[in-house]
Amino acid sequence: MKTFAEKLAEDRRLMVLRSLCEATGYNLNEGVLKKALHHLACIVGADQVRADAVWLEEHGLVEVEKLVGPSGELWIVRLTSAGQDVAEGRQHPGVARPGAS
Repeated sequence: MKTFAEKLAEDRRLMVLRSLCEATGYNLNEGVLKKALHHLACIVGADQVRADAVWLEEHGLVEVEKLVGPSGELWIVRLTSAGQDVAEGRQHPGVARPGAS
């Protein structure tokens, strides 16, 4: 049986994929992604957004581009076709499956 924390992580990863699916160009920077999650009542810090991005990238569901500028590093998270499939309902371990609307 999954723990509550595991279920929350699965739901959050689905929210990330669905947010990217709705974004123009299928990508968002980490700050906008964090705001999108907050809008969906998922309050997370920058470290959690990056941790989820890394997890999703390891599973081939997103690509992460790291840009370095005068203010530090900025991550751009881009949806892959596999990530879009999962956002639209294909099952993937570690990501919640969307429910019926």
